Amino acid sequence: MILRRGGLRLARSLALANRQRDLIFIQHQPSKIGCLNGVVRASVRCNSTRSTVIQLLSNIGSKREVEQYLRYFTSVNSQQFAVIKVGGAIITQNLNELASSLAFLNHVGLFPIVLHGTGPQINEILEAEGVVPDYIDGIRITDSKTMSVVRRCFLEQNLKLVDALEKQGVRARPITGGVFTAEYLDKDKYQLVGKITKVDNTPIEASIQAGALPILTSLAETPDGQILNVNADVAAGELARVVQPLKIVYLNEKGGLINGETGDKISVINLDEEYDSLMKQPWVKYGTKLKIKEIRDLLMHLPRSSSVAIISTGDLQKELFTDSGAGTLIRRGYKLLTRESLDMFESLDAFKDALVKDPFFNGSTELVNSYVDSLRSSKFKSYADEPFEAVAVVKETESEIPVLDKFVASKDGWQNNVADNVWSAVRSDKSCLQWVVPEDSERASWFFDRADGSFVKNGKILFWYGVESADTITKMIKNFSKSVPLTSSSRIQPSQSRLYSTLARPHPGPSAKSVARRQYSSSTKTARVALIGARGYTGQNLIGLIDKHPYLEIAHVSSRGLAGRDVDGYTKSAVKYENLQVQDVASLEKEGSVDMWVMALPNGVCKPFVDAITEAGGKGAIVDLSADYRFDNTWTYGLPELNDRSLIAKAKSVANPGCYATGSQLAIAPMLPYLTGQPTIFGVSGYSGAGTKPSPKNDIEVLNDNLIPYALTDHIHEQEVSARLGTNVSFIPHVGQWFQGITLTVSIPLEKHLSSRDIRSIYEERYDGEPLVQVTQEVPLVKDIAGKHGVVIGGFGVHSTQSRVVVVATIDNLLKGAATQCLQNMNLMLGYDELAGITLN
Repeated sequence: MILRRGGLRLARSLALANRQRDLIFIQHQPSKIGCLNGVVRASVRCNSTRSTVIQLLSNIGSKREVEQYLRYFTSVNSQQFAVIKVGGAIITQNLNELASSLAFLNHVGLFPIVLHGTGPQINEILEAEGVVPDYIDGIRITDSKTMSVVRRCFLEQNLKLVDALEKQGVRARPITGGVFTAEYLDKDKYQLVGKITKVDNTPIEASIQAGALPILTSLAETPDGQILNVNADVAAGELARVVQPLKIVYLNEKGGLINGETGDKISVINLDEEYDSLMKQPWVKYGTKLKIKEIRDLLMHLPRSSSVAIISTGDLQKELFTDSGAGTLIRRGYKLLTRESLDMFESLDAFKDALVKDPFFNGSTELVNSYVDSLRSSKFKSYADEPFEAVAVVKETESEIPVLDKFVASKDGWQNNVADNVWSAVRSDKSCLQWVVPEDSERASWFFDRADGSFVKNGKILFWYGVESADTITKMIKNFSKSVPLTSSSRIQPSQSRLYSTLARPHPGPSAKSVARRQYSSSTKTARVALIGARGYTGQNLIGLIDKHPYLEIAHVSSRGLAGRDVDGYTKSAVKYENLQVQDVASLEKEGSVDMWVMALPNGVCKPFVDAITEAGGKGAIVDLSADYRFDNTWTYGLPELNDRSLIAKAKSVANPGCYATGSQLAIAPMLPYLTGQPTIFGVSGYSGAGTKPSPKNDIEVLNDNLIPYALTDHIHEQEVSARLGTNVSFIPHVGQWFQGITLTVSIPLEKHLSSRDIRSIYEERYDGEPLVQVTQEVPLVKDIAGKHGVVIGGFGVHSTQSRVVVVATIDNLLKGAATQCLQNMNLMLGYDELAGITLN
């Protein structure tokens, strides 16, 4: 079992598609006009609507993936597309989202067969009537009283879903009987519970032929008409045995199967390898055990390529139309084979036949033979399923990071998730890895989803995962750069944590009065700014600030993903995103065409650019927004309210502080003379702080009514604050469900007894003359700081023993925590007023 990483969510708006639905005419008789999947769409706008929905679907994956799967799904009869089993809780909690997701499928001409349960609704009614639900082996004991509730609930929930679909402009047909014939499972033991003996799909075919989605319950009848209750998972399996769909999907509120010991979502279950051991796990019991058993029994009767996905409603399109999928994938699979020498292969020919599919070999068996022979002198390990539908070769090299030398999968290997299975084996075996993929590879997005970071150079992408050290990443990039021509650009998705040693430094500087904001020269000369990596939220905010600045103008904005597009939010001139590479930056610096470089890149990636600027010997100054140089004594730390501004003004390279670190330092600094222990910082940021790369920390569905703690120790900002203040602090970060803004609750142990008024006076004196720091008696609220340029500090709750004070600080992570502070530093370095372009609010 492996854990699936969070994936990109599709915005569930069907507004555009629904606005066009009146242009689609459903013709129930055969015709040659616009035939799609057995249903004729006679409107000349049909293709336009389908293209619109494909474009919306492309938000969750590449257009290639979406179109590939659409061709795959429309290659069979309509009823063979998918069986989707919907848990009863989904209808109660996510009805509109479910209807929207199913409507999306229907708008591209697909007709899933939907079968739903109603367990939670039944339990709620029974408990209200004083009846305790009773189960044996996960099967509900159904007496006549329970059956009356079961039948009523099924009819109510069925009509709810049908009505919700009709409101989405999608025809749907309730099918509450006539599909399943059953006999008693065990009348004495379970009473009115059925064992399905026959599936009649005639009502389903009629519904689809009429252009309506079939919505089924799992109620069955005996040959003499007695209604029997059947577990919905069991009914979905029996239905799939007959229909043999391309996809079998179980929707549940948890979005997959959860490991009962770790609480983590299971990504993939390969039954051939894992079933026996899985069923022995103590947390696999009751409904979970029944579900896994029924799915295994189902898959044993279907082609080995079949699989069952257990996902959330929000992940339905992602599961169906992308390679990465979602939730928990269960498949029979094959036992995976690992080999560490060529002599261990039962058939080298099968291994070679798999490798020849790699585009690198261009179909040449000679090149494949030569490569395989070279493995005799290499330390390697291969991973493959028994039919060699997917093969990986990992080499150990002189580098401390192993290299994924080959990863090859057939078309079936990709579509049937064999590639995922082999990748999971590699990932579980190798704690860190690096590999290279052509930038134009159709599988590049698949690898991006599985990497912690990447670096692009001249059409090649270096990927890695599990590499924590910035020095190691830099070394990898240098070695990679030597292997390709000198044109390069960068795109990195950083690992979740990076380790730095804590540097003990004395607390910087005197009180705020002696370093009050001032202009270090009267410059009004226009300065040209180049932003490297401006796709993220901070880059976008900085562009907006520069647009309002009286003297700054943007000369270049580099973003590989946005290259060629107009820069939004900048009105002074027409500027397009570029894909500036290292040698381009060096050339611009030599020409002297840039006065200020801003590195708006993720951690661990900007060093090649900084080195290029430095080695070019130009006059351009640098502000780095990442953490790469915050611990480097050769760089100036740019927190103007606590540092000597004259040092920032003279600096050629400034490290912009982190958002949490800025708020934390400002909250603690006035108390340093009174400190008697380690301050503790409880911080919560809006999800914009998690960046734009999809993860649970910026997934609004995961965050809804939720708070996510992460990096509970050794967070980079914990080390940054400790280093800058010269005293150790504890920092516990969290992500909240709002977009921007940070709240910091800081507990500070006191050596000297001080009242709340005394402490507030200390803060007011320290930050007197600092327009971007506001001290207040009240506890500041995070909702009030969003969109504001400063920091608010207040609360000052003193413990009854006067042994500690709790201070609350709020800061906008995108502004004073990043873009605003960057502009302060740029203004000082370029000789402008520190607040030029910053509107006080």
